[in-house]
Order: sequence, then C-alpha cells, then structure tokens
Amino acid sequence: MEKENYSEISSNENKKYDTIIIGSGAGGLSAAICLARSGQKVLVLEQHDVPGGWCHSFYLNGYRYTPGVHYIGLLNKGESTSTLYEGLGIANDVSFFRMNPEAYEHCWIGDERIDMPAGYENIKKTLSEQFPEEEKGITNYLKLVGDVCYELQLIPKVKGFWAHLTIPFRTKNMGKYSVFSLRKVIKKHIKNPLLRAVLNIQIGDHGLPPSQASFPLHAAVMGHYSSGGYYPIGGGGALVKAMTKALKRHQGEIRTSQKVKEILLEENKKKKAIGVQLESGEKIFAERIISNADPGKTFLDLIGKEHISKKLNKRLKKTKYSCTSLMLFLTVDMDVRKAGLDSGNIWMMKHDDLDAIFEETQKINILEGDTFPGMFISCTTLKDPISFDGRYHTIEAITYINHESFDQFKNEDNRRSKAYLDFKNQLMSKMIKTLETVIPGIEDKIVQKELGTPITNEYYINSTNGCVYGTEKSFWQIGPFSYKAKSEIENLYLCGASVLSHGVAGAGYSGVETAAKILKCRQEDLIQPDDSQEIKIYEAENDSQYPDWMQKKIKVKKDRLAAGVDGFPEI
Repeated sequence: MEKENYSEISSNENKKYDTIIIGSGAGGLSAAICLARSGQKVLVLEQHDVPGGWCHSFYLNGYRYTPGVHYIGLLNKGESTSTLYEGLGIANDVSFFRMNPEAYEHCWIGDERIDMPAGYENIKKTLSEQFPEEEKGITNYLKLVGDVCYELQLIPKVKGFWAHLTIPFRTKNMGKYSVFSLRKVIKKHIKNPLLRAVLNIQIGDHGLPPSQASFPLHAAVMGHYSSGGYYPIGGGGALVKAMTKALKRHQGEIRTSQKVKEILLEENKKKKAIGVQLESGEKIFAERIISNADPGKTFLDLIGKEHISKKLNKRLKKTKYSCTSLMLFLTVDMDVRKAGLDSGNIWMMKHDDLDAIFEETQKINILEGDTFPGMFISCTTLKDPISFDGRYHTIEAITYINHESFDQFKNEDNRRSKAYLDFKNQLMSKMIKTLETVIPGIEDKIVQKELGTPITNEYYINSTNGCVYGTEKSFWQIGPFSYKAKSEIENLYLCGASVLSHGVAGAGYSGVETAAKILKCRQEDLIQPDDSQEIKIYEAENDSQYPDWMQKKIKVKKDRLAAGVDGFPEI
C-alpha cells in the first residue's frame, strides 16, 4: 500500500470546522465519512504517522503486518458488515479473501485438533459427527446463539412507540440470558469439556473467559463469524485507505502526527467543547468534538477530572479496560503449508479449561514457564495470497497478558531502556518456543522478528494500559451500561470500541451511531444497502478464479524476488 501524504493542511488557528474527530480508528473514520457526506466540514486528527488506529498496517523490510485486523465476518451481500461498507461508500474499493470455509478456525486444545467450518449447519454437522452424544445439545445451543444474534440486530431497527413496547416479546431470549455468563449457558447445553472449549474458542475475540463473559456478547461474536472469516486484500491498511479516500471525496480532511493535548472548553453555566489544542500549541476550533479515544483518555487526560461531574469521575474510577497482549511478528523462510498451515486461524490452548488458561495469562510474572498457555496464530501470506512472494511467509502470533507485567517500564521515555529490551527479547523467545509447539522447526527459519508489547500498543494506539478491546466487555460495561455516544460535556461525543461494540465492524458501526446522534437521524438512515456498491470476495484456498490483474500481481511479486529486487539474502 502506498503511503499517502496526510499532512497537507496549513496551520490556521482561526479555521473553524463543524466537527473535529480525535483518532482515526474505524469508529472515527466512519463518523467522519457520514458527517462529511452530510455537508459538514470535518477534520480528523491522528497522533500516529499513519491513520487507522488498530486497523493500520506497517512494514518490516517490505513485509506487511496488521496488528488489529485478523479476520472480519458478515461480508456477504445483505449481511451487516457488507451493508456497513456499502453504506459508507467504500465497498467498491475493498476486496477480501475468504479464509478456508471448511476450517476458518483450527482449535488446538491439548492433543486434540478440531476444525470449525463456516455456517451454523456445517458446525452442527462437523461437531455432531465428532461428539454424537452431544448432537441435541449442539443443535439447541447453536439455535440459541442464532436467536440471540437476531434479536440483538433487531433492537436498533425497531421504530415507533408501539413497536418499542413489543421489544420484550421480540427479544425474549436476549432478555432471559442477558445476565447469564457464557459458562453457565453452555454448561446447560453441553456436557463434554472439550466441546465446550471448541464452542468457546472465540473468547479471544472479546478477551474474557467463559465465567466472566456475558452470553449475549459471546453469541454476538459467534454470530459475526457465522458465515466464516474474511481477510482484507492488502491487510487492514487497505480498509483505512478506502475510508480515507471516501472521506477526501467528501472534502473531509485528515492530519497525521498531530497529537491532541487538550479539548478546549467554554466555561459558562454548562461546560461546552469548542475545539482542541495540539501538543505543538496550535488551537483548532469546531462546533463539536468526537473522541475516538478510550473514555479515560478522553475525560481524564484531554478534559481533566476537574471539569467533569462527580458521577462521571466515580464511573471512570470503576471502569475496567480489556486485557492487553504480546504480538509476535515474523517473516519465515519455510513451506508453511507443508508444516500444516492454511488460511484458517489457529487457536492453541494448553487444555480445555479456558477459565484456568485465562487466569494463567493474567499472572504478573509472565516469564514463568517455558511456553504460554494459549496463543492465536495467523499466517497472513496464506490469508492474502497476493502478498506472498513465493518464498517468505509472514506470521502473526498473539497471546493475552496482564498490563501490570510492564508497570516497571511505563514511565520510560521513547528511548527504551536496556532492561526493557532485554525483557522484550526474553518474551520473544518464549513466544517462539510456544509457536514451536504448533510449527516445529520454525525457530531456525525466522529471517526477521519483532514483538509488540503493551508499551507498543499505548505508544502507537494510545489505548489505556495497551488494552486491545477498549473497556472490558464484562456484564456492567456493555449494552445499556456502556459509554454513550453523547457525553455530559455539551458538543463532546464519543465513538469506538468502548461505546457500541468492539472489533473492526463494531467500532465502524459506533462511528455511524455517533454521526446519527449529531445529525439527529437513525443509524439506518446513514447506512443504506447500495446495489451500486459491492465487495469482491475471492477464495484464499483456490486460485483458479483469480482475475488477470491478481494473477499478474502475484507473478510480479515472485519475479521481483527471483530477480533479487525484494526479499532476504540466503540464510
């Protein structure tokens, strides 16, 4: 992906905008597109040198990695993510590879190997064949998951006073199970611990163990991937490029390397946001501000606790943030398909007690033990075959940890200490040893490696404690208890993973919801199905239908490596 110039706007303190958006994640960019399209003068400010937040891509010696986009769901025509991208006007500018439909999730639990195919019926068939005594429970559990997902999607579409009165009857499953944990519900349906672990394997997509996760939350995650997993051609950066292109098409502006120091307030009877001050000292004014940052970053760092109510201060003190992570980025010189990899994700768990595994990941001493108890493994050059040069593969491996493991390094400046670098190298070695249990011999095939830590996450993404999903998705921090788009500060709004939902699509919809609040309309008024827009989807596991342009691009990449233009020297 070509790096665009996002810093063309002249500094002008008197330049007035309708809306300034702090942060260019999926939520911030979605809100920006909707508002700019409505005729507003919009400015997006991003502290990093590239836009995108968790969706951005970066390169190491020409090989691409995307820290926050590993797969996306519901991209078929008529499904919610497809409708989102059509409604934003970016569907024609993004393409996806469908990951292995027979096993888009590989569950490596202890010594067991169980694949999760796309589609509820396929899951039911596959798992019932392996656990015949659980067939009835599998059928009933998957039906319940599907019903709850349907009811969750129904709520924002309900119109009118009388229709709202019928919500309790139309969403009876969601209401009944809303206060139940995932563990309680699945235990009622499934007896086999291994099968429970397989059906709960996607807890990694919200970051809570079965005992702490809300059942409707987990059902929503399963529902999001109900028709399988898809990976954007060009990585997450391709999504960002399509969104910034749409924003510019509607005369919206975006500036990178512009960190906001303070949200400016007008002190009258009621506090009112009127602009921002950058770390450079520049002040920019607007009718309203949207913060795509975490609530704590927004209200405590940018507003100041002295300017918010006691009630909000109390809430912020109680707010918990999601777990953080270690992200290992590798380029390897090996035949990973021969080693057993394909375009599907691998969820490796040491055993089938996911609550115990999560508890172990949250230990403060993360150097204890030779390997980590759980790991997510993804080969992006198999998910996105265009990116493969014929020899070197890129792999991303993730494990969740407790941010307190890095407390000793939180006050360091950008020049990392030797102690931090040594600690990071020790963790990288442990990550690679864990990866060796899935791909034996990979350590000797690594040609470059890098490790992202909670410190990395906080530096580049500005997430609280390096958290990966915004606020923790526990019972009292989701749904009606989550932070709202409109804040107590007049003309200050929020969007992102802590508001409506997390994930690429969830954060995108949060931006639309915030724009709808500002424009005094409904979310669906801004996101309409558009037959002129259509996402192109190709099969990652079958190149027979690839168009000529794609075949040529793959050939050029391989030819460049063969000619010595790209790639690494012999090892």
